[in-house]
Amino acid sequence: MDIFESFYNSRNEENSIKMAAYMKNKFHFLGIKKPERAKLSRDFLKQRKKDVSIDWNFVFKCYGMLEREFHYLALDYILLLKKRLVPEDINNIEKLITTNSWWDSTDCLDNIVGYMCLQYPQLKNSVILKWIDCDNIWLKRVAIDFQLKYKDKTDVNILSKAILNNCNTYEFFINKAIGWSLREYSKTNKEWVKNFLKENKLSALSIREASKYL
Repeated sequence: MDIFESFYNSRNEENSIKMAAYMKNKFHFLGIKKPERAKLSRDFLKQRKKDVSIDWNFVFKCYGMLEREFHYLALDYILLLKKRLVPEDINNIEKLITTNSWWDSTDCLDNIVGYMCLQYPQLKNSVILKWIDCDNIWLKRVAIDFQLKYKDKTDVNILSKAILNNCNTYEFFINKAIGWSLREYSKTNKEWVKNFLKENKLSALSIREASKYL
């Protein structure tokens, strides 16, 4: 039984309705919750961990499926093989960010982009700066939040530019991302965040999120 058939055979209609509602009915769901999905995909991912490079055909096959669980499977696969990512893969990551976009997948891709930029710092100038000023809110969100786990490795110039170029908006997911990025960095450099909030005009949502640990 392949992984797709395994997922389809585990469909739960009651769960699918609830899960779709939680995601504002933007996606269809099989109704497989995360613990069960992890159990169903464990052996498959264990086998695929041996891949010497990312199988993008598999990733985009999953992303072309109607049900959200297959999108999650693709992301689980990439996370498992993130050490195999090379700079050229950022183009495919960008496609994923802008396909079937919502906060759940974008937050996972934040993690992946963050990892890639630590391994290949040149991506910050060649890609992140482009995303900061693009028209897609999800690329903007990743440009703001990709450094969430960086702590003292945070590039404050990139962080400042990402925030200040996108703070004049009523877009919830951007303002939330701004607050989130500042909140996380405040755990490392509280004074920098305090001064940033004092010197710049941000939305009430961003300020509330950023001030949590101040």
